[in-house]
Amino acid sequence: MLKKFNDFLAGLPMTIVAGVFLLLDLVPHLMEELGGSPAPLSFLPFDPAWVTVVISGIPLLYLAIWRVIHNPGISKISSALLICIAMSAAIAIGDLFAAGEVVFIMAIGALLEEATTNRAKKGLKNLISLAPAKSRRLTGGKSEMIPAEEIRQGDILRILPGETVPADGTIISGETSVDQSIMTGESLPVDKGMGEEVFCGTINLFGSIDILATKVGKNSSLQKLIRMVQDAENKQAPMQRIADKAASWLVPVALLIAVLAYVSTGNIVTAVTVLVVFCPCALVLATPTAIMAAIGQATKHGVIIKSGEALEKMGNTDIIAFDKTGTLTCGRLDVSDVISFDGAFSETELLSLAASAEAKSEHPLGKAIVAYAKAKEVPLTETASFRMTTGKGIFAEADNRRLLCGNEKFLTENGISIDNRIQSALARLRAQGKASVLVAESKKCIGVIALSDVLRPEAKDMVSRLSDMHTRTVLLTGDHQKTAEYFARQVSISEVRAELLPEEKVQSIEDLQAEGHKVCMIGDGVNDAPALKTADVSVAMGSMGSDIAVDAADVALMSDDISKIPYLKRLSNATVRTIKASITLSMCINFAAIVLSLMEVLTPTTGALVHNAGSCFVVLIAALLYDRRFE
Repeated sequence: MLKKFNDFLAGLPMTIVAGVFLLLDLVPHLMEELGGSPAPLSFLPFDPAWVTVVISGIPLLYLAIWRVIHNPGISKISSALLICIAMSAAIAIGDLFAAGEVVFIMAIGALLEEATTNRAKKGLKNLISLAPAKSRRLTGGKSEMIPAEEIRQGDILRILPGETVPADGTIISGETSVDQSIMTGESLPVDKGMGEEVFCGTINLFGSIDILATKVGKNSSLQKLIRMVQDAENKQAPMQRIADKAASWLVPVALLIAVLAYVSTGNIVTAVTVLVVFCPCALVLATPTAIMAAIGQATKHGVIIKSGEALEKMGNTDIIAFDKTGTLTCGRLDVSDVISFDGAFSETELLSLAASAEAKSEHPLGKAIVAYAKAKEVPLTETASFRMTTGKGIFAEADNRRLLCGNEKFLTENGISIDNRIQSALARLRAQGKASVLVAESKKCIGVIALSDVLRPEAKDMVSRLSDMHTRTVLLTGDHQKTAEYFARQVSISEVRAELLPEEKVQSIEDLQAEGHKVCMIGDGVNDAPALKTADVSVAMGSMGSDIAVDAADVALMSDDISKIPYLKRLSNATVRTIKASITLSMCINFAAIVLSLMEVLTPTTGALVHNAGSCFVVLIAALLYDRRFE
């Protein structure tokens, strides 16, 4: 109850109210300091600064006491404690404006810090929702629907087309294609048959399959993925404010100087003035204001930064690890090659036959071929019949031709020979990381259509600029080794780690961190979430990436423009330099104000105004970040 009340007082609406009443109290104080008569606020039965003290002071007092009770060791002494001491001293001598000013500035700093560090938590909930609630279990030849939590190791489960796999298992009956991008990030569906493994949370696209459950409940791949995200989230402690780090020496030094001032001058007002000007409000504002300006600058360029800690760490990274699909590539299939093996068919005719045959197919490869043909305005012929063999290929009749489109095994099973010339072409396409669809007509293979993910045009230049900034790049992907190596060569990434499951991506990042490197991970898929959380700082592709990846990351690229990565590093470095400059300036102003206080030039009220001026300078310096150009 007490915490809710404090949260209410510390919120933006009540802080605005506190600021209004502090402003009402400022006018008569200014007139008095200038030698005029203070303007009476006859419509108020009390000093308006009391409202500011109560609204902004109570949460600060609560925080200071809580830290004294609960924090270990020297961390019991915080900036909140020093400001509460100054507030109490100012109240004791009747200078309510000075008391209200220091706690109000702290309230503003707390709101700014909260705004820069607040993160959405919906990603983990979305990840948990991927687990199916029910499953179809086979018992004695009969199927029954059971809750997913009742699945036991050794159960036989039936998964129909379009259903999510409820547990890790081995296929004992049937063939299908599985979308396992959630686990591996692969852009293409994977054909599965007898004896092959499927993972919990992946999607059965076409055929009905029966599996023998091997890993269930908390041991399944999906639950391990969820736990890794949770564990990595818990490992990341929130950024401690610089003022709190300095408080262990600020508090005793301030108290010592205040006591010495009172002993030497015999003037309690001088001692209170020292406490007021010593308050680290500008120090507290230095970090969140610079971060707010940098976040605003980044937002204008389509880069969403979720915390100041991410900005600071981005500048220190020396290795950037990339996922492939959806990050270096666009995450969509496109036809890359149309190769005719028969002089009777041109490439356009071959594409027309293949697209006509695949027009009724639901397979992603078939859909990509049809879309490409339509984009090229290649004429299609209506098929007279259509039959699909799950995980292998299709048969169709078009333009009085009997057509087969599929993989090498599918054509061989239908009595079509694959000669050395075709084998050589397939090997070359595989080495380039491309998927191949063979096209046969009248018992003869007449050509092949190759499909590939599309490399982002800006990827190579981005890697080159990172290299110029002495930043090492690594490719971490669930794709096949040859596919990964082909795309890595295209963008000049020399280090490749392929065929990785989510936990293996995490291990790769931890290995790099163990070598003393600061690692940034860039990805877009659900399977990237644990790696994003484990890295020192992480970036997600926002517009096409999964909600889970975006929520797990520290930074999101809303335009999916990875050329923004070098910009992000430069912005980070500039922000850190700005924070250091602001801290230096605030300390200089505080030192000068302390000297003037000891000389009895400043009173608590004028000291509070000087103290406020220092805070304003810090804000102005930070604001310069917002419009700075980072070429």
